[in-house]
Amino acid sequence: MKVIFLGKNKPSVIKGLQYLIKKKINVIAIAGITDKNYPNISVLTDNQLYLKKFLDVDVIISYLYPKKIKKSFLSLSKIGCVNFHPAPLPNFRGVCGYSFGIFKDVKEWGVSAHFIDKDFDTGDIIKVKKFSINPDTETAFSLEKKAQLHLYELFKETINIILEKGVLPRIKQKKGYYYSMKEFEKLRKIKNTDSLETIDKKIRACWFPPYPGASISIKGKEFTLINDKILKEI
Repeated sequence: MKVIFLGKNKPSVIKGLQYLIKKKINVIAIAGITDKNYPNISVLTDNQLYLKKFLDVDVIISYLYPKKIKKSFLSLSKIGCVNFHPAPLPNFRGVCGYSFGIFKDVKEWGVSAHFIDKDFDTGDIIKVKKFSINPDTETAFSLEKKAQLHLYELFKETINIILEKGVLPRIKQKKGYYYSMKEFEKLRKIKNTDSLETIDKKIRACWFPPYPGASISIKGKEFTLINDKILKEI
């Protein structure tokens, strides 16, 4: 099986790539990962990826790849382009899903494998793997750690289905919601009218170091806030 692997410099992504190699899958090219210690695999930049001609590709895998894949790639592989999304579809498309999930008090989270189409996170679903969380104590940072473990398990399950059956299930997505960075920036701003409960929830929902979290503005300068629980965990 010939695979193109798109990812990022993140331990869970590297773990996924190593799993493919362990399963003796022919990874012909990778992009988004700068580590070049992979013999017999072309390590490409994002621009080089679209300049190279590929033949007989079985699957294109996007594992936390941060960029939209060009339309010309969508029909390149026999089985399809598969994305691994660290949130449950279709209700949490887009970015910063951990934050919005916590802020909305969800008691269950999930990770998704789905086919890529011309829009973000709207392609047919392969599988959503769900797990329980406590929205009263979770932070975006802690939820991300849990989600990555489940995403890796979903990744292995999906790869093994391909190896065993040569095809993947497809379920049309229902109506969902796309969260944007603009909405996240609005979420993390603490207002004078926010209740203490809302402030605490925003702090937890936006705590994802080293990135700016829930913030207040004093004399034109922004400051990130933390609560006692997070302070004790640092």
